[in-house]
Amino acid sequence: MNEDKRPLSPHLQVYRLPLTGIISITHRMTGVLLSLGIVMMVSIFVILAQGEQAYSTLQITLNLFGVQVALWGFIYALFFHLCHGVRHLIWDAGMGFERDDMNRYAVIELIASVILTGFVFIFFQG
Repeated sequence: MNEDKRPLSPHLQVYRLPLTGIISITHRMTGVLLSLGIVMMVSIFVILAQGEQAYSTLQITLNLFGVQVALWGFIYALFFHLCHGVRHLIWDAGMGFERDDMNRYAVIELIASVILTGFVFIFFQG
């Protein structure tokens, strides 16, 4: 059999995605995570409606470290998705399409989502 020695097409190991590409992919992933989080929130409401014993068990479960990490990840995903949506509104207005603007808005979006999550963390810890 005659083997070709032609190079294969470069893949993600060769190309470096721009920050806006990474942000776009992350926006899609957070959308999926938020959908799963809504199912989790509805499940929590169903458990709360089942009475005092179910509420006590839910409190114990929600205080577990892994569950706390998942809840804070959900909150961060919510704010990240919100900030990216605001960025899309700016794009819909016809602004922010220059390369420097796109990168600057991406960094602002990341910083804003961390700050908003921090505010919620401070609010719930106090």
